[in-house]
Amino acid sequence: MAHPVDVHVGKRIRHRRWLVGMTQQQLAEQVGIKFQQIQKYETGANRVSASRLWDIADALVVPVSFFFEGIEAEDGETPKNESVPADILGDKEALDLVRSYYAIPENQRRRLFELARVLSDVA
Repeated sequence: MAHPVDVHVGKRIRHRRWLVGMTQQQLAEQVGIKFQQIQKYETGANRVSASRLWDIADALVVPVSFFFEGIEAEDGETPKNESVPADILGDKEALDLVRSYYAIPENQRRRLFELARVLSDVA
């Protein structure tokens, strides 16, 4: 049975990989392993060693701490924001939206952001 931390780290690897538009094969090649190993990490079936997590973080251009964000606090409570789902990065549509957002030229992106902010204040 997979440890909850291994499952969480695996989900964070998958979410970041999706966010940057990288396949399991591409990540595996950058890290120097087979894509099946990436699959096992992402499901939590295999535990990621510290050195391998370092290499994955480097390939995905994030700090190692990124993979531990959102794990339960010491009191056992997961920090919650009422308006945002707890696993926003688990939603493929949300990741596609973020990827599309950053593909928009900066000046138009700023205007879109302001529109979204106004609409969210109305709702």
